[in-house]
Amino acid sequence: MASSILSIGQSALTAAQVGAATTGHNIANASTPGYSRQVVVQGAAISQNFGFGFLGQGTVISTVKRVYNEFLANQVQGAQASKSALDSYYAQIKQVDNMLADPEAGLSPALQAFFGSVQTLTTDAASIPARQTVLSNAEALAARIQGMASRLTEIDRGINSQVTGSVEAINTYAEQIARLNDAIGKAAPATGQPPNDLLDQRDQLVLDLNKEIKTTVVKQGDGDYNVFIGNGQPLVVGTQTSRLFATASPTDPQKIDVAYKASNGDTVYVGDNAFVGGALGGALKFRSESLVAAQNALGRIAIGLAATFNAQHQAGFDLNGAAGGAFFSAGAPVVGPNIANTGTAAISATVVNAGALTTSNYNLRYDGSNYTLTRLADSSSTTFASLPQTIDGIAIDLTGGAAAAGDNFLIRPTAMGASGFAVTLSDPAGIAAADAPGGVGNNVNALALAALQTANTLANGTTTFQGAYGQLVSAVGNKTREIEVTSKAAGNLLQQATTAHQTESGVNLDEEATNLLRYQQAYQAAAKMMQIAKEMFDLLASLG
Repeated sequence: MASSILSIGQSALTAAQVGAATTGHNIANASTPGYSRQVVVQGAAISQNFGFGFLGQGTVISTVKRVYNEFLANQVQGAQASKSALDSYYAQIKQVDNMLADPEAGLSPALQAFFGSVQTLTTDAASIPARQTVLSNAEALAARIQGMASRLTEIDRGINSQVTGSVEAINTYAEQIARLNDAIGKAAPATGQPPNDLLDQRDQLVLDLNKEIKTTVVKQGDGDYNVFIGNGQPLVVGTQTSRLFATASPTDPQKIDVAYKASNGDTVYVGDNAFVGGALGGALKFRSESLVAAQNALGRIAIGLAATFNAQHQAGFDLNGAAGGAFFSAGAPVVGPNIANTGTAAISATVVNAGALTTSNYNLRYDGSNYTLTRLADSSSTTFASLPQTIDGIAIDLTGGAAAAGDNFLIRPTAMGASGFAVTLSDPAGIAAADAPGGVGNNVNALALAALQTANTLANGTTTFQGAYGQLVSAVGNKTREIEVTSKAAGNLLQQATTAHQTESGVNLDEEATNLLRYQQAYQAAAKMMQIAKEMFDLLASLG
């Protein structure tokens, strides 16, 4: 019986030691990101029948498990992906909003100053100082438009850098998750027990990965995590990873796209809308939704202003009696052939009606017999058998070679309009203010030029230059406000999900301190039991 008491005391002592060690481990990792509270799972040892009844044999420890709620953890991961995406989007669009809405640095003051000087010229059409003021304000307007275009280009380049950085981070996280899959797969069968700390590390990596991109995690029967992104693209399968690449767009070398290697070794480019969530998803969505639209809208204003002002200016005559020439120039449409094209076709795009321009880009695809032009802003498409064709104020033509089935081209009619906007006239006497040669003081054409400020010349005759700019400012401002509000709501959801998860899985230091005292008392009691067992042995020995 004394030996039984000793054995029971020893099991109790071991249980108290393990409990105290686990509690200490919890306390030590209370601030460790991703750490889940661990608890000792113990039960009564198999009792022994002594005839008079079954007598207990102490306790056994079955495992040390982590307190982890997969459902709550998944909620945190999803909320984190949404919050990171919105934060990324907001950080970028706020820059655009600040620039466009600035009452001093925006386009409105420069437009008003320019047309104001043209209006002043109508009162003294022969005045060289007044003409010089028109040119000076025109140069200021061109500098303002170019500066805004340059700032949007800087933001675009910043997105390229962010995409590259996110792709590198995603690849790193994927490799670490794959290594932990391997380590966990080896540890669990070898010990028969869950490697809690390794499991926590893997879950934290998945959470960190969701800061970069939204993931879907499928847990396998062997404990491995298979991680998928986008439209089901596998990122981690067991111990294998699929690397993403940040590479130049196949139709725009200045744009960095995301791609991956297919099973056959081909490079598969992923569109901006394929990845959602996380910093990467937010950056790509901002670029496709807001940045491209802002660049195109500003470009349309520049092209429309240059085209309409030039047309009216060329209808008049300058101080020397010569017909007016071009006053402004603007950037031309850009056509980008896909690098995977197998044909030799060269496609051109020319603005033939600035008033009909939209703010969309277009995709032209040849299927072997027909061309299909898709307006990317609304996905509407038009199919035709041959070129040239004129759509939305753009004349599209085949200028050489031949297209092959599957060839496609990205057409950006207004993307470079603002960056290429400039004043081409340098001589004040060359301003065509008159409507007839020799009319030194004639201001008829100057009046027509000044009237362009309030004329509905853009968007098929529905808005003015100032109105189109106001629409751009309003669209960006409303989107900025929308993202700001949504981001705050997502932040609240993330906080609530995190709190719920931590309430169950996190370490409570007060609770652990209480447990530490409880295990200390259990240890002392077990030690006292073993002391009593020793004294009983000693007594039996002395009797013998």
